[in-house]
Order: sequence, then structure tokens, then C-alpha cells
Amino acid sequence: ALLYAAGLVTMAYATSPLQLHLGAGVLIGFGLSACSFNLVLAAFGKLLPEQWRPMAFGAGTAAGSFGQFLFPPIGNILIDTLGWQQALVVFAFTLLPILPISIVMATRKTGAAAGAAAPNLPNQTIVQALGEAFKHRSYVLLVLGFFTCGFQLAFITVHMPAYLKDAGLPAWVGGWTLAVIGLANAVGSLSSGWLSTRMPKRHLLAWIYLGRAVAIAAFILIPASPLTALTFGVVIGLFWLSTVPPTSSLVMLMFGTKYMAMLYGFAFFSHQVGGFLGVWLGGVLYESMGNYQFVWWLSVALGVASALINLPIVERPVERSAAQPA
Repeated sequence: ALLYAAGLVTMAYATSPLQLHLGAGVLIGFGLSACSFNLVLAAFGKLLPEQWRPMAFGAGTAAGSFGQFLFPPIGNILIDTLGWQQALVVFAFTLLPILPISIVMATRKTGAAAGAAAPNLPNQTIVQALGEAFKHRSYVLLVLGFFTCGFQLAFITVHMPAYLKDAGLPAWVGGWTLAVIGLANAVGSLSSGWLSTRMPKRHLLAWIYLGRAVAIAAFILIPASPLTALTFGVVIGLFWLSTVPPTSSLVMLMFGTKYMAMLYGFAFFSHQVGGFLGVWLGGVLYESMGNYQFVWWLSVALGVASALINLPIVERPVERSAAQPA
């Protein structure tokens, strides 16, 4: 939380590209990673019984999504009244309540709740856990598929306002499109958590990635207008972070709860590499081509590829030999 707040303040008062990268990239990047899904969902997994976990994962994701709905309009108001620099400082202060809340939420180390996930190996080391995971075909497929999620989300979040501005639409359309994405994502994440308990998670992931591809293709083929932008925001929002509950549930099902944060963190690393490339390629290719069409269609192709990648995943705990530490 402190790193995140410091990054926002550094970003507000940056006077060079290097300072901007330090604040918006490095400090916020580290701060966000430490407040993000891998730690929050791993805590849910250890605190709750197995049958509650998918819905809890959906609820945690939905809570973050509601912030995405709430803060863009507030940001626009703050920028109009105080200026963008002071708006960033205000946002930095809104992060500080995480400090006392995190202390109150601290719990002692306990064993995992009973459930259908793979049993924990008390003496398993981090190196052994990583070796086991990256030799597991289904885990590797899950990690590869999650790359697309990051690519699409980061590209849309960063470049959507500019895309809509190029289409001749006022700035408020971009802000409200991102806001309705967050609101719809709350619904999508809760629905995904519920569906994760009622259908194969690999099939749910395949449908989510395919749904994104279809939604993006339809959006770029239809002339842009406030109605089409906001409609796209609702539709893509339903698929936005709905990948998180089934993805995190699969990691826990395969390997148990002991190293859930780390193993989901590697999946999230793939997500964030995709996010980096989505933002970076969006800017580079826009500068060279003068539009975003190539990156939009690349997002469509990646969505179809991830839908196919997730289908061969086997949904069962990892098979451990008697020779492994117990």
C-alpha cells in the first residue's frame, strides 16, 4: 500500500520520463502486485472450506471490479476541479486504509481447510513445488492461456479512451466505458465463481476467452458511437476478470493451498507479461500504423487461441508419488 501510494505521488510530480517510469511503472507495479489477486485469493483459499472457495474468489474479484466502476468518474471530477496532479495525490491517500485493515485481518498460520484440492505436503520446498507445477501440463496450459487475459485487459484499459477519441467521440465516453466495464465485471466475476462450482472450469474458461474474441470483433466492425462503446463496455465487462475464479480454483485444485499464492502468482506473472505487451504494442503499432486495428485483431486471435489452449486441461489434483516429501 505504501509503495502504491508513493508511486502515485511520484507520478504526480514527475518532471522527466525516468521519474514517471519510476512512479507509474516501478513503485505502482510492485505495490499493485502485493495488493493483488494472488495474495487475496490465496488467503480466501486457506480460510474457507473448498465448497465456498469459487464464490469467494468471484466475490473478491467483484470487489476490485467495483472500484474500477467507482473511481473513473471520481477521477474525472477531481481532474476537472483540482487538476490531474492533485487527483493522483487524493488517490494515494485513499490507499492508506489498507494499512490498518491488513493488520486487523492478520491470522496465524493454520492448515488448509478440508476439501477436494490436492493435499498439502508439509515438507515440500518452494523449489520442489515449482518443479512439480512446471512439469504439470495442465498448469502450463493454464498459465499460457492467462497471458491473453492480461494482453486484452491492459490494452483496452490504456488505449480505449484514445481509440474512442480518434473516432470523434467526447472524452466522457472513454471514462464511462471503463466504468461500466468495472460494474459489469462485478456481475461477471460473481457469475463465474458460481458457474465454477457447476461446470468444468476448463470449459468455462474456453467460453470466456471465446466470448471476449467475439465481443471485440463485433465492436471494431461496428461504427463507434457512445451507444456501441457503452454496450461493448457492458459485454466485455462480463468477461473481464471472470477468468480469475476458475483459474485460481484450478491452481488450488491441482496443488493444494500451501503454495497457492506463489503458483497463482506465476500464472498472474504470465497475465502481467501479456498486459505489458498489450500496452506497449498498442502504443508502438499506433505510432507506426496510425491506428489500433492490428492490435484489436491480435486480441481477437489471442482470445480464440486461449479458448483452445484451455480445453485439454485435466481437472484433478496432481499425482504425487510416495517418494515425494510428506
